[in-house]
Amino acid sequence: MNMTIEESAFHVIKKKKDGIYQNELWKELEIDSRKCSRIISKLLEEGLVTRESAVSNGSRTYLIKANTQTQPSYEMLLGAHEFSPCAGCRDACQPETCPKLTEWITIIIKNEILSEAQNP
Repeated sequence: MNMTIEESAFHVIKKKKDGIYQNELWKELEIDSRKCSRIISKLLEEGLVTRESAVSNGSRTYLIKANTQTQPSYEMLLGAHEFSPCAGCRDACQPETCPKLTEWITIIIKNEILSEAQNP
């Protein structure tokens, strides 16, 4: 599978834990500085990288880093592809005795049993 130049650039940036100077990136990718600037702009728009002014070997450049902010994960709130009734719940109850949570878990278990019975 061939990577696009943007994917290749992002791959190189991600490998560099402390970031990579933009003038080093375009040399490593064997592209000109103008094309590298356009690629960085696109990655910035997509929120994949950050850019900060820097000086490298006496020249002004930018330090490019992969964005390490993670996207929120809702996996722990899902069961059988449905949100837990606890997500956004304002009831002041204990999970061990919550009727909504108990009903939700019971439905998931019943659906799993039915699915296993239909697909032995």
